[in-house]
Amino acid sequence: MLHNITYLLFKLKVRQPSENDIALWMDTKDVLKLEYALKHGNYNTRKLAAEALEHAGQCSSVPVLLHAINDSVQNVSIAALNALEALGCGDNLVISITKKRFNWVKELRDKEAKQEANKDKKYTIYRWERASKKSFDRVKEQLKRPMH
Repeated sequence: MLHNITYLLFKLKVRQPSENDIALWMDTKDVLKLEYALKHGNYNTRKLAAEALEHAGQCSSVPVLLHAINDSVQNVSIAALNALEALGCGDNLVISITKKRFNWVKELRDKEAKQEANKDKKYTIYRWERASKKSFDRVKEQLKRPMH
């Protein structure tokens, strides 16, 4: 009964479900509540809900998990990918998960390589050599001259 009240408060956006609430929903295989938590919870709730959907093991959760792999928080995306791999409801699904993982690894490697390449880069444009500074100095010199 208390967990139903917690779910109602969560739907009313008064409070987030606790780890125990999500564990209970997982044990009772209450997939609808877990899917709602995955869609509308904060980042920690979404991550826990994705992990719980992995253990609930129903292929009806695949569309919600597919949407969650593009989450802005990487931990939520990884939890959703792990859940989709564990469910393994189709071959195309496994292929798309593998592509997503490779894209992440590639993005991380590219980002690290770019940071490493720019780490020791010396910039040749100094603040006192910019065009705006030069034009300012030119106008200043012209104003110093007497007008005829």
